[in-house]
Amino acid sequence: MKIGIAADHAGQALKATLVEHLRDKGHDVKEYGPPTDPEDDYPIIVRTLAEAIARGEVERGIFTCGSGIGPAVAANKIPGIRASVLDNEWSARDAVEHLDLNLVTMGERVIGSELAKSIVDAYLGAKVQGGRHERRRKQISDLERATSTSRARSESGSRVTTSD
Repeated sequence: MKIGIAADHAGQALKATLVEHLRDKGHDVKEYGPPTDPEDDYPIIVRTLAEAIARGEVERGIFTCGSGIGPAVAANKIPGIRASVLDNEWSARDAVEHLDLNLVTMGERVIGSELAKSIVDAYLGAKVQGGRHERRRKQISDLERATSTSRARSESGSRVTTSD
């Protein structure tokens, strides 16, 4: 599988561990983002990874940082991205099976490297399920499109002004 991976300064050690683990498992790994910089900003780095997923350059993505929370929030702003912080194997499988999760974020300050490898294995080994889950994924996509359309209309249409 072709996997994209990126990290901010707080996730570099975990990223390096996961890159080695993924390559040992035979995955094609593409790294995104600049080298570590204590002044880096995760929204910019995760955007690069998320957009690569959305374009189909990679099948799934992994982002590591201190907690995983901020990058998941930021990545979910990119159309077509379904990102979540994961800290256990069950959630990794469930997120793929039910939501077709395509970007996982993990906190180096939260989980150890062995657990992270196990989560990644569960995430990459899970298969998307149909049935009611497919219906719900479509509802999420419809919501995303409706929100994007509404946002585009408000940005291109009238400007709201207020007076004091």
